[in-house]
Amino acid sequence: MKVGDTKQVTATADPADADDAATVNAAITYASDNTAIAKVAADGTITAVAEGTATITATSGSFTASVKVTVVAAS
Repeated sequence: MKVGDTKQVTATADPADADDAATVNAAITYASDNTAIAKVAADGTITAVAEGTATITATSGSFTASVKVTVVAAS
C-alpha cells in the first residue's frame, strides 16, 4: 500500500455453513499493531498512514487471523 491508500479486508468463518458462522462473523473485530503505520476501522478498512509495516489482526472469540501490511511512500 502507498501512504494515503485505503483497502478493505474481510474475515469470515470457514466453513461458511458452520452452525456458528453467523455468530463468529458478527463478532469480528479488527486491530493494528502499529497505528502510526496503518490504521484499521471496525469494517476492516485499512488506511496507510506512514512508511513501514504493521500487522492487522481480525479476532472473533478464540479465532484470529492476521495479515502483514507494508506501506511505502506515495508516488
